[in-house]
Amino acid sequence: MRPRLPGLAASLAAFGLLGSLVTGCGTEGSSGTTVRLVVPEYGDGPATSSKAYWDKLAAAFTAAHPGKTVEVTLLPWADVDREVTRMVDEDRAPDVALMGAYSDFAAQGRLYSADEVLSIRAEANFLAPLKEAGTVDYTLYGLPFVASSRLLFYNKDLFHKAGAEPPRTWSELKTAAKALKREGVSYPYALPLGPEEAHAEALIWELSNGGGYTDNTGAYSIASAQNTQTFRWIRDNLVAPGLTGPVAPARLNRQDAFAAFLRGEVGMVNGYPSLLHQAEAKGMKVGTLTMPVADALRGKEAPPSAGVADWMMAFKHDGNRELVGSFLDFVYEDKNLNEFAGRYHLLPSTVSATQTSRDAASDPDAEQFLTALRTASLYPVNDPSWLSVSDTIKRNIGKAVDPAADPKQVLEGIAQKVRDTTQED
Repeated sequence: MRPRLPGLAASLAAFGLLGSLVTGCGTEGSSGTTVRLVVPEYGDGPATSSKAYWDKLAAAFTAAHPGKTVEVTLLPWADVDREVTRMVDEDRAPDVALMGAYSDFAAQGRLYSADEVLSIRAEANFLAPLKEAGTVDYTLYGLPFVASSRLLFYNKDLFHKAGAEPPRTWSELKTAAKALKREGVSYPYALPLGPEEAHAEALIWELSNGGGYTDNTGAYSIASAQNTQTFRWIRDNLVAPGLTGPVAPARLNRQDAFAAFLRGEVGMVNGYPSLLHQAEAKGMKVGTLTMPVADALRGKEAPPSAGVADWMMAFKHDGNRELVGSFLDFVYEDKNLNEFAGRYHLLPSTVSATQTSRDAASDPDAEQFLTALRTASLYPVNDPSWLSVSDTIKRNIGKAVDPAADPKQVLEGIAQKVRDTTQED
């Protein structure tokens, strides 16, 4: 979902955009008048840096709450999880942080619950699947900020030249990919199972066959029969026939797949709203579809799309609860949330903001992403082990589609590593 472009941290550091926007986000405790906020950089250069948004928001909050200020530390996405964890370990946790996971801090008792810091209206306003993913033991700790759902993108011009039809099932996807390959398309279907974000692509495919990372009880089910069937199908029907392009899926990262798509070298790829915006800005004709389903599911209730969210969390400090609550209620006002989501072509996390989103009102494609998000399935971020589990998946799941591999053995190997991790926890 979020931008992690090559060289982003270096380029932003060179322009002085990383680090504290206002100095001081490292002091212990809370002054009761200053919110210490740590956030990641969503932009891809000085012109799109998140600094402008947070500067404006901080000034507006102070104007609305005289005597109250916001100190913002802006970090690269690659560093924010690690740096916040380090701050917490050193008893220097910020008042509020925005990052990719929250449940390990909730398990440590470090976070305020939503009902302790948000108004009743704000707490009730989150989209249902996001609220569910932010809940641990029936209590909301992870406050979803912006989100995205994943849809299948296809290059309309390449499809037209190949005489291919938009696919609704796996077999139709294979047929379209074969037609694209005959036309000389480098990546008929780009399959990014490299370590950058393999867990997202894998989840998309698992869901399209009725599987996923967890079962109905919430327990990990990585090596389920459905998931094994999914990766075996991908191996035999896409990878082995050479329909996934010149780079092995285990070495193809998401950003590389997206860059190839924007160059017109990809027939199909799973993407999110910002990629669609980039493609349309280049004049590309792009179609979007929900992920094609396994043929056995055709005609049945459609499985959920994959969704991703980034999480706000409020850390407990003596004397900061009222101030943090005021700040978070301000952050989640529709105009503020929509301004950030619109800036980066992401989706707001609340019911009221999605209803007033300018992008959704004017762009049918944006509405399609919102529709998918309302019933999406998210990563099991409410499990404190998810950070380590997702890392194991990212580093290993691509092996399951290697033509020489046994998907069942690969998935069982990942499942065993996950069991070892969760037992240690």
